[in-house]
Amino acid sequence: MSPDGRFVYMTSEEHHQVSVIDTAQNKVIKQFSVGQRPRQAAFSPNGESAYVTGENDGTVAVIDARNHTVIKTIQLTGELVRPMEIDVSPDGRSAYVTTGRGRTVVEISATTHQPVRTVTVGQRPWGLAVSPDGKRLYTANGPSNDVSIVDAASFKVVATVPAGTRPWGVVVAPSPRE
Repeated sequence: MSPDGRFVYMTSEEHHQVSVIDTAQNKVIKQFSVGQRPRQAAFSPNGESAYVTGENDGTVAVIDARNHTVIKTIQLTGELVRPMEIDVSPDGRSAYVTTGRGRTVVEISATTHQPVRTVTVGQRPWGLAVSPDGKRLYTANGPSNDVSIVDAASFKVVATVPAGTRPWGVVVAPSPRE
């Protein structure tokens, strides 16, 4: 959902497209093609752009979220790279994507729309969340049954926490205010 709550991007893995739902009208107002088997969409904090992962072709589509059009398709490289989940830093400068079987998280610059750094995490990272302050990334690593905690500044794993059997998703909630 866009930060202002106006639009929902619904991915269709079979049709390789995104449907744009206008929440005021409760209807689909546009559909557009993205990479093969899109998994997730994430909006920038200002709502001007969005990113959609394409699992089967190793892509991330960069979307102009004002016009709902693809402005660039980023081809990720590496062995077994299958983009799964994506999240955007609170300052909007970076998008982070898990690569599933690729065992990594890739940082993409929101300015250049290019991958800038990669960090190896656990086995088959699926879920991803960025802390509200943007200092930490958390990945749910299914087959290794753990969560990797990545320091966003150094882009290094600072801790690995056991997380039960085959963790899939991660949610980070803001700290309660005092």
